[in-house]
Amino acid sequence: MTIDAGLDATNDVGTLDARHVWHPYTQHWQAPAPVEIVRAHGATLHARDGRAILDAISSWWVTLHGHAEPSIAEAIAEQARTLEQVIFAGFTHAPAAELSAALARVLPPGLTRVFLSDDGSTAVEAALKIALQWWHNRGEPRRLVAALEHAYHGDTFGAMSVGARSIFSAPFAPQLFDVARLPDPSEDADATLAAFDALLDARGHELAALIVEPLVLGAGGMRMWREDTLRALADRCRARGVLLIADEVMTGFGRTGALFACGRAGVAPDMICLSKGITGGFLPMGATVVREELFAGFLSDDRTRTLFHGHSYTANPVTCAAALASLRLLESDASTQARARIEAAHRRHLDALGAHPLVRAPRVMGTIAALDLVDARAGGGYLNPVGRELATFALEEGVLLRPLGDACYVLPPFCTTDEELDRVYGVIARFLEGARASGA
Repeated sequence: MTIDAGLDATNDVGTLDARHVWHPYTQHWQAPAPVEIVRAHGATLHARDGRAILDAISSWWVTLHGHAEPSIAEAIAEQARTLEQVIFAGFTHAPAAELSAALARVLPPGLTRVFLSDDGSTAVEAALKIALQWWHNRGEPRRLVAALEHAYHGDTFGAMSVGARSIFSAPFAPQLFDVARLPDPSEDADATLAAFDALLDARGHELAALIVEPLVLGAGGMRMWREDTLRALADRCRARGVLLIADEVMTGFGRTGALFACGRAGVAPDMICLSKGITGGFLPMGATVVREELFAGFLSDDRTRTLFHGHSYTANPVTCAAALASLRLLESDASTQARARIEAAHRRHLDALGAHPLVRAPRVMGTIAALDLVDARAGGGYLNPVGRELATFALEEGVLLRPLGDACYVLPPFCTTDEELDRVYGVIARFLEGARASGA
């Protein structure tokens, strides 16, 4: 078959997928055939078999304004007809310069220098390398990094190292660097702060940075923690000269209600990592934004002080154009009102579901809602089968949910209507009253 021969009855998408594709986070030995999506609009995915599926998780947390949002699609098309790619070492272009300036304007104060990359993991990798080399360039090598228990920062080696040790990282444990681990602040904030105080007293002179997912530990189970705890950690970092890295790959761009979780808490970190919603879900992009002092630490006549890090598609013009279009939408009054409306709807529904005996710890922050499913057959965690059961049930009902084990969350595009949210929560309620109630 030639490349442009097209599909036929013996080489349809399902057949070709089964023969050639390796899907992420998928055990192909037991997974059902993937659903073929042919188009999408708003909060709805349209499948080849005619089903309309309500996307209640923003397609892995990336789709901000809705699928196929026209203004972003047009910005991409216009840029692609003008300049689609150019090396970003020694060259620049308007979309990248304008996006960097726009991010500096909307981010917490002091974050002025933007390093663009490909995704969330690479944004974190860049932040870790910047932190460690900044101390090295000062002639004061600090090699220790602190992180939170239950954290997730990506799947590359540095990102895995600062993430919680789990089934995701177990095969690679010997290759991961050691990290000072602090207790999960969603469980015991006082213990987190006490552990950080003890670490600073014992090894503060070695500590390069603390990395956190501000206010919501995402893949660890949508664990939500308090703003005052984030401020206390930031104050301690500032007082002891430790760099604070905020991983807002998931929480950024309005997910916590405010544009950024750090802004909601009144915290200005030394670095912030961005991805997922940065382009509205259209194209992959990562960004690591740092204070000017950190950037200045790499300026020298000595070329060995250079940040030797980059990506072939750094600052791709088409991706930058998508991000600018998404940011314009995000700053509109309509987007602000939509986020507030979604949060109010989450609270209404969780108030009702929270009394169910098979629900515990209902929680809301901005457009993120979560609850834990009680399951008597297995312990909690990512491999708890109740999540897969709910996902299967929901898909049969025309709703896309992807629980994190026993943690069910709803994280919809901002265009999602109250009626659509009623439908999502109706599916969860029917699962609790039907299949889950009998299984538990």
